[in-house]
Amino acid sequence: MREPAIFDGHNDLLSELWRAGGDPAQRFATGLPGHIDKARVEAGGFGGGFFAVWIPSPIDLGDLTTRMLQPQYDLPMPPPIPQAEALPAALGQIAVLHRLEAAGHLTVCTSVDQIEACRTQGRMAAILHFEGAEAIDGDFEALEVFYRAGLRSLGPVWSRNTRFAEGVPFRFPAMPDAGGGLTDDGVRLVEICNRMGIMLDVSHLNAAGFWDLVRVSDAPVVATHSNAHAICPHARNLTDDQLRAIADTDGMVGLNFATAFLRPDGQMVSDVPFEMMMRHLDHLMEFLGEDRVGLGSDFDGAVVPAVIKDLAGLPAFRQAMRDHGYNDQLLEKLCWSNWMALLRRVWKR
Repeated sequence: MREPAIFDGHNDLLSELWRAGGDPAQRFATGLPGHIDKARVEAGGFGGGFFAVWIPSPIDLGDLTTRMLQPQYDLPMPPPIPQAEALPAALGQIAVLHRLEAAGHLTVCTSVDQIEACRTQGRMAAILHFEGAEAIDGDFEALEVFYRAGLRSLGPVWSRNTRFAEGVPFRFPAMPDAGGGLTDDGVRLVEICNRMGIMLDVSHLNAAGFWDLVRVSDAPVVATHSNAHAICPHARNLTDDQLRAIADTDGMVGLNFATAFLRPDGQMVSDVPFEMMMRHLDHLMEFLGEDRVGLGSDFDGAVVPAVIKDLAGLPAFRQAMRDHGYNDQLLEKLCWSNWMALLRRVWKR
């Protein structure tokens, strides 16, 4: 099943290509060791999604993944990264995105009409997204430049504090109640993004920041790649109260494929059956309705279920949704049209 095309709430291809160096377009075309490349895009029927700019921390990600194999864990929060240090990394990853576009691999989209045209033409659509706002200064001058480069979605934090808000730690089992809410600059960031039509993502935001954003924002609240805390009690997941609040704003949640946020035991291991993913989808739809749930894979940024493995496994995931009882209309909503409707509500065009 390569249809319907899948529009995805989150991937980390840009940071993978940027850190690898060399010609990103050539690497993408000839094959990559991760989850996403040209051949896998075609094999999976991948229509595009949110392409994240992520500023790496000076930490051992392999060690962190190993620690997430324990029955309980509380990983230390990486230190904040100054804007001057974050800016070159952000610019480098934006350049990767535009080089992929110049080579004909995708189109950087700033309207839903552009995304829909890409689907018709069989071309991958990309939204420039910031997973953490470290590269944005307190005067928001950089934000203006990033907007002109295509930025239309951002999360104030990754799981690391910024001048705007505090991130939620990788902690299991735990509630997302950790730290303070939006700073004064964070409130201004929300207000400015509302005016500019930049979507705001709460996926890595702690509980206090989440509720502040719900209070301050006049736009739908979105979690691009998060799951149900009631099924997997990880601090990164959303409680039922948070899901209700997102529904009240006419927002949306994208199902995260990262196994530590799917499994009830919080383990970052790939042994996750499709049934467990369906449990999260069913729970999300129970609280949000079938019009406010989509997919947010976290490809190239996490361990995903072995039954999917990479983009080429998306046909099997579609079949699993159908076998679970989702009809053609619901499949179209979950895979594609719910994201389009959400973006029309946020971008207003």
